[in-house]
Amino acid sequence: MEHKSPRDADLTAQGWSRQFTASEPRLTEAVEEYQAIGFEVRLEPVDMCPADGSCTSCMADHPDLVKVIYTRPVGEDG
Repeated sequence: MEHKSPRDADLTAQGWSRQFTASEPRLTEAVEEYQAIGFEVRLEPVDMCPADGSCTSCMADHPDLVKVIYTRPVGEDG
């Protein structure tokens, strides 16, 4: 099952397309490539921990380690 941000529906309605999840150094590389080909880029946090707070993964300890990349063509602010 693919995990999506609770904000995914709102972002999609605003014209954003979910691309993939990445960490450094691929995150910066991907952002630069999308921008170079004419896309606006938005980074969203990954929320992979259960709501009950029982998460013991590295995501709980380092919530900014991985980001979800969303893109849309420049000027399309749905």
